[in-house]
Amino acid sequence: MLDPGEAIGKARAAVTERAELPGMSLMEHLEELRKRIVHSAFYLAIGFFVCWFFRDRIVNFIQAPLNKIGKSLVFTHPMDALNLDLQVALLAGAILASPFILYQVWLFIAPGLYQKERRFVVPFMAATVGLFLTGASFGYFFVLPAAIEILVVKFGHNFTPMVTIEDYSSFFLSVILGLGISFEMPILIFFLAMFGIVSPRFLWKNIRYAILAVFLVAAIITPSPDPWTMCIYAIPMLALYIIGIAVAWWVHPARKKAKEATS
Repeated sequence: MLDPGEAIGKARAAVTERAELPGMSLMEHLEELRKRIVHSAFYLAIGFFVCWFFRDRIVNFIQAPLNKIGKSLVFTHPMDALNLDLQVALLAGAILASPFILYQVWLFIAPGLYQKERRFVVPFMAATVGLFLTGASFGYFFVLPAAIEILVVKFGHNFTPMVTIEDYSSFFLSVILGLGISFEMPILIFFLAMFGIVSPRFLWKNIRYAILAVFLVAAIITPSPDPWTMCIYAIPMLALYIIGIAVAWWVHPARKKAKEATS
């Protein structure tokens, strides 16, 4: 593994290399951050109000895995139904507005990037949204139905299930958001490699630790103790790590310098 001092040294070197870029004062950074936050909040509000009008369809979509086994949600507090509508409208609105919010994030970090690096804006946005939706879809169509079938039907067949809105929404979000965020691994590696913090060699050298971490995560989210089921969940995440290594090789500064030296 990289020595902590070596990692810090690489990060400092990357920062020093970028010193030639146009600088901004602290107040200018804060003003730019405020501007991007305000714009992001505006897009989020628009997404929320749009999804609010479709909240019944979204709630039905969320309940579908539970309805397939003949169960429906119950609530124990008068505010539960309203809270669910607000949550789904906010979450769906955030997903709907995510391309515009991500663009604001990109505009905030763009001054610290070279012109040749700014061309990644469209691939960055498409990959970030696409990977999140892929992970969320994987959770919705595979992990969540399997978890409900095993936990409610198999292990709970001797009992009468009363799945509350609060418990189900918490479980739903943990699966969907957890997998959606975990599928962003190549994006994280992209930025770490672009700034020279990690290298493809480092990632490949420590792949055994990555495999261990992936299978630990898969063991946690897998509803069944069956090792074959765990492998089904682990393989996509391991594939994303491999893709991340390829991405790191593509954008790492050392490869770019070697290419420029030979050209």
